[in-house]
Amino acid sequence: MSPILNIGRRRFLSSALSLPLLSSLRFASGSERTSIAFGTTAVFLDNEISLLTRWAKELGGVCGANVRFVQRNNYREIHELLATNRLEVAWVCGYPYVTHPQTMRLLAIPDYQGEPLYRSYLIVPKSDARTTHITQLRNRVFAFSDPQSNSGYLVPTTELIRSGVRPSAFFRKAFFTYAHRKVVDAVSSGLADAGEIDGYVFDTIEKRYPDRTRDVKVAWRSPKYGFPPIVARQNLDEETFRRIQRALVDMRERPEGRDILQQLNLDGFVEGAESVFDGIRGLVKILNAGPR
Repeated sequence: MSPILNIGRRRFLSSALSLPLLSSLRFASGSERTSIAFGTTAVFLDNEISLLTRWAKELGGVCGANVRFVQRNNYREIHELLATNRLEVAWVCGYPYVTHPQTMRLLAIPDYQGEPLYRSYLIVPKSDARTTHITQLRNRVFAFSDPQSNSGYLVPTTELIRSGVRPSAFFRKAFFTYAHRKVVDAVSSGLADAGEIDGYVFDTIEKRYPDRTRDVKVAWRSPKYGFPPIVARQNLDEETFRRIQRALVDMRERPEGRDILQQLNLDGFVEGAESVFDGIRGLVKILNAGPR
């Protein structure tokens, strides 16, 4: 791939939420409650501190635990925290999930529009009346979201490979924004000619902040893939795992849980199955076998 410009990375890191990390669970004894560190990346929740606070309180009340959200700016950082036992659970992408089975265990999958699936969207300026596929963007400027994102990197890259294109020689310039919402900003501002984004995130931004998407449009939608899952670190004890899983799956049954789900633009959470992510596993094979 053409030289990747890590634009805004320092800015993102400096603005990340400064929530404390927990090195391990403190098991309840007497009045002490279990502490659970819940990792998430800068998707569209990075400006939703009040919502994260409500969600932490709601889950903590059901689990009988102190739940704290830990936000970081990319999937690599979240994976490192899981691998070193500094997070108990995390909301990750299906791409790092299928490539790091030794450190992540499937906890729950968001239920979006009636199924645990989502799409990748290719977005372009509204003035672009020609582009309907990424292969039409040769020598243009392209915005990816995260190098470990299925929708924001793996899908567009494998689309090029499947079309017989070498990704590294295709774009005039490409860069990572490290947040799906920043892909929208890059395209709408003219910084990029096109970009690839998580369809759920785009739909949610369009629903809640329509001004952010008024100058862009969806030019192409991918097949459906397993929705970014919530995972637990592999060595989390079974009792805590089941308690958190039950709290997530039953959110739609609780008034406060339903309201939070509405704010998240989700129907709920399901336990899900490994087979949901087989499509992403297939893309990883294409990426590993194809030209870079």
